[in-house]
Formats: sequence, C-alpha cells, structure tokens
Amino acid sequence: MENKIAEVKFWCVNDGKQHTVPLGATLGEISTQWCSKVRDQKTGKTYPVLAALVDNKLKELSYKLVNPSKVEFIGITDADGRRCYIRSLGFVLQKVVRDLYPDNVLILDHNLPNGAYYEIHELSVDEDGKQDVHSIKDSDLERIKEEMLKIIDRDLPFTKEKMLSEDAIEIFKSNHQPLKAELLASLGKFSASVYSLGGITDTFYGPLVPSTGYLKVFSIMRYADGFCLQSPKINDPETVSAPINQDKIASTLKTYSRWCETIGINGVGTLNKIIQEGKAIDLINISEALHEKEYARIADEIYKKRHDVKVVLIAGPSSSGKTSSSLRLALQLKVLGMNPKVIELDNYFVDRELTPKLENGDYDFEHLHAMNLDLLNQQINDMLAGKEVELPKFDFKEGKSLPSGIRMSLKENDILMMEGIHALNPEMTSAVDDSRIFRVYASALTSLNLDENNNISTSDNRLLRRIIRDNRVRGITPEETILRWHNVRMGEVRNIFPFQENADAIFNSALLFELPMLKYFAMPLLLRILPSSPAYTEAVRLIKFLGYMTPLQPSEIDAIPPTSIMREFIGGQTLSHTGL
Repeated sequence: MENKIAEVKFWCVNDGKQHTVPLGATLGEISTQWCSKVRDQKTGKTYPVLAALVDNKLKELSYKLVNPSKVEFIGITDADGRRCYIRSLGFVLQKVVRDLYPDNVLILDHNLPNGAYYEIHELSVDEDGKQDVHSIKDSDLERIKEEMLKIIDRDLPFTKEKMLSEDAIEIFKSNHQPLKAELLASLGKFSASVYSLGGITDTFYGPLVPSTGYLKVFSIMRYADGFCLQSPKINDPETVSAPINQDKIASTLKTYSRWCETIGINGVGTLNKIIQEGKAIDLINISEALHEKEYARIADEIYKKRHDVKVVLIAGPSSSGKTSSSLRLALQLKVLGMNPKVIELDNYFVDRELTPKLENGDYDFEHLHAMNLDLLNQQINDMLAGKEVELPKFDFKEGKSLPSGIRMSLKENDILMMEGIHALNPEMTSAVDDSRIFRVYASALTSLNLDENNNISTSDNRLLRRIIRDNRVRGITPEETILRWHNVRMGEVRNIFPFQENADAIFNSALLFELPMLKYFAMPLLLRILPSSPAYTEAVRLIKFLGYMTPLQPSEIDAIPPTSIMREFIGGQTLSHTGL
C-alpha cells in the first residue's frame, strides 16, 4: 500500500490563496515559500516577516501547522509584530548585560516615549535591603551597543521550550530574578514556557522573532541613572525616534516606582500574594490615600499662586481619569476656600461646516481648530478682567454653536476649571496671560512591572478601563472599543503627548489594585469576542495579560470608595460638579 504524506491546508491572508503543506510544517518554512516579506499598506514598503496570526492568534514562526487554518504573516508595521521586535531586542540586551556585568542584574523600570528605560542594579544590597544602581558611563553604553550588534550580526536563534514550573523558578532564582520566580509561583501552574538565547534562559510574555538577525534598527541613549533602549519608529521602522524631553513624566514614574517599593510591592507576583492573603482592602485603602495626598498637593500648589492663577486646565489621554481628577481636585480647592467654576470645552466647537477635515474627507473633531479659539480666549480674558460673559452651548445634533443663556463671571475666590485634550497645548489659550494659568496632566502612569524585564503598558491599562466604561455607560461592545483604539491612540500622539511636559503638575491616576479589579470586569467582556472577529487577536493578548493577575472579589470591590477614579469606569461614583 502506497504511503501518502500527511498534508494540511491553510488560507493565506497575504496572497489571498489556499495552500497545501506537509503536516507539521513550521510557519517559518511556509513563509519562506509563499510570503517572506509583508507590505505596508500606507508606504508600499516591504519588511521581513516576524510572526504570524493563526486563526487570529499570535504565533512564533517556529509554530507547527497541524490543523486547517487561516494564516496572516505580519511584520514590524503591525502592532503585534512590533511587540515581538521589542521583546526580542530586550532579550539581546539582557544577554549582553549578563555577559558584561555578571555581578549585576538588568531591570526594565518603565517605558518612555523614547523607548524602554533600563537600569543595571548591583546584586549587593544596602542597609535598607535595596540594590544600588550601577553607575553607567558613556563608554559602558558604547560597549553594550557594540556587543548587541555582534550578537545581531551572528543571527543567533531564539528558542522556546516548556519545562516544569519548579525548574523554571530555580533558573530565575539563579539568574537573580526573584520577581520572575515569585510571579510564576503565584500563578500555581505546573509548567512554564521559557526562551533561550546563546546559553541564557528567560521568559517573555509573548512571542519573539526567529533570530537576532532581524533586529537591525535600535539605539541606546543615556538617561537619568540608566539608559533608554530605543526601538524603531512606529511610522518609519528603518529609524529610531529622536530624543525628546520627558523629564516630568519620567520623574512621576520613578516616584510611583519608589512608592511601590516602600510599601513592599515590586511586581505582580507580590501583588498577587497580597490579594491571595486577603489583604486587598488594605491595599485599596492605602492606594486611595496616596491619590488623596496627591490631589491635596496639587491643590496646595494652585492655592499658593491664587493671586495670579485663575484658570486650571486639565488634560490627559483617553480613560486617564480626567473627569474624576478634575472633580477630586475641585473638592480639594474647596477645602482651601476656593470656588471652582467649570467650563465644558465641548461647547466651544465651531459650526460643523467650519470643522477641519481628515484626508479621507471626514470631519476631524479632535483637531485644535475644531474649537472656536477666538471666542474661548476672548471669554477667558473678559472673565479675568471682571466681566460677565454668556457661555456658548453646542448643539451636536444640528452641528451649531448657540447661546446657552448661562452667564458667568469670576469673583475673588473663584477659579475657572477646564478639561480637554488640547488643554496643555499653548495655542489653545495663546491670547491669555500664561501666568494666570495652571496646567495639570492626568494619566495612568503605572510603573509596576510583571517582573524584572516585562513591563505593564500604560496604554493597555487605559484600554481595559475604556472597554469596561464604554460597555457600561454607552452600550459599546468590547470589540468596537478595541477596533477604535488605534485611532484614539493616534489622536493622542498628535494632540496630547507632544505637550505633556508643559504641565505644571502631573497626576498619576494609576492604582495598585486596579488591574486585579479590571480583570474581574473585563474578562467576561473579552471572552465574548469570537475567533472570527478582527478584534480577537487583541482580546486574546489582553486575556493572557490579565491571566497573570489574581482578581479581586465582589466584596473587595465594594470597598472601593465612591470618590475613587475607578468608579468612573465601574460605576457607583458620587462626585459631581454641583457639590456644595
């Protein structure tokens, strides 16, 4: 009887054709035959295949095809391909630091607009039990970069294997990675996936590229006590981003990181342990107390300048807690005897036909000049001069700006508060004396990491917040929120992030207990997304990410106070602008 080679069929999204391959062929082998490059739809340029989506699930190119599937090969211009690149580049850095500094350990502290901020910590600890940061010289950075380039030129493979969790934990302990060992222990799993590169072993919570030769574009720049590992630009993967000023954001992240260390939470493993031990309510209380202290601090700064400052502008990216922050800050200002008055910037839109348009012809409602800046500046100046003005009211149905009948003026203890995406852009209030304005930037700047070299994305944090709120308040499905998120992020890149360093104060709206809380609400919503949905890949990634968290229970969630920022997303908030 003739032996027939077992085969499997797959549909290739990239070329729109069905193919037949031997059963167990790897994605890398298939890519070499049918799709070694992927084309960027915007620029027409082609880039190497880094990974693939198999039935909308992200897989390494070493993955073996054993079932009929839909396969889409992706490169660095895809968000998931970019993550694969960044993780792999971090592993190369990890190997170099271990080789060059065997008595030290590399720590990914947090992400910055320029890239990932790393420090090299000495293994010895001081009298407080803390590791000193290894002093980095320019010559050190040159040597690290040189060694990274050598590894990239050698095109070493990244390999993946499964092992018993207790064996992996022992490896991480010997690698001086206690946070990684603690996280794995807190999950209670019997096995773990580990990656190897040139004799060292580590974990990365997502696929890597096939080998180091794919990682041609990167740079390293000195920053603070460590350095920043720069990855390719999102819109131009052949270059890295130019350095930008980010001192205020970096300082806020570092302050939060030190606070986490002070209360003994250095990673998600520690966080899981606290929740598993029934201490979640204590964690909620101390996290909320920190927020209250920060609101009071910012209010005190404004109060000290009360003879000059009469306008507070609040900005921040989507789901950063801007609304709750403005309400909580208003309460603190009232405690100090000031009387906040609120202007809603959405009422200053120009008539619909005057709104700038996008390239596709749609109205660009996020454009700065979608606002009537002349009217806004005139009314602010009139109120600062002691005059009374009639505020506008925008009719969103008709697309017209109308008189509201509401009149406002500013008395001695009054202070004007406005919240909006352009609030940190100096052009929005270009005709107003800048000394009369205090600007606040609010964002969920979590610097709590999964472990020593796997960080938590602030964007993911905000996306989970938005998924829950959109579904609860607006009836928007998780799928719709995920599919809109890219455009939301691009709007933030244009209108918010370039101006964040203009802030007089930064409020970090991240809360230590929020990811375990978000898991309770988000997981059922994400699990509704079908495998055939274009949002499924992202849903699977978020589900996997939340899988590292021990969720809060309903009785613990009930302990979250009604004034918490989290109540803006999960409901039950009692804050309002009316107040006393």
